Amino acid sequence: MTVARLDDVRLTALVEQLADLLTDTVDGGASVGFLAPLDRAEAVAWWRGRAAAVAAGDLAVWVAREGERVTGTVSLALPDKPNSRHRAELVKLMVGRESRGRGLGRRLLTTAERAAADAGITLLHLDTETGSPAEHLYRSAGWTRAGEIPDYAANPAGALRPTTLYFKRIGAGPADR
Repeated sequence: MTVARLDDVRLTALVEQLADLLTDTVDGGASVGFLAPLDRAEAVAWWRGRAAAVAAGDLAVWVAREGERVTGTVSLALPDKPNSRHRAELVKLMVGRESRGRGLGRRLLTTAERAAADAGITLLHLDTETGSPAEHLYRSAGWTRAGEIPDYAANPAGALRPTTLYFKRIGAGPADR
């Protein structure tokens, strides 16, 4: 298995496989911003829309592949304001159902954390559905729970669910710069 960062051209070339991963993730019950059943054309369009953000440097996207097949992805939404250049948001960590339980989520998370630290990011944050398997991953990877927001987003079945906010300090702190 390989994990690699995508540029906008490579993302566009993999958009069909990324759309398959997104629909599989939503169909599997993961709350990543979409309702089930997710129309494949909508998933393709959503991923195509990410290419401009990647090209602009506002989004970093990594994919995990087994052979030629995309099995997972994670992204970092990078800051666009001068007062927030030290932080980024971890978004859309997805692992295909067939690839779960083998450490891929942890590997993608670690990849994004290391890349963020290498880029001078010192604080990461995210939100995830309260009680989800992803929440266990973040806690076990040293993320700190900041709080919970009730009825934050609908899960794939359409039921409103709470979200839990997490953060993690990485890299050098402000005093170390």
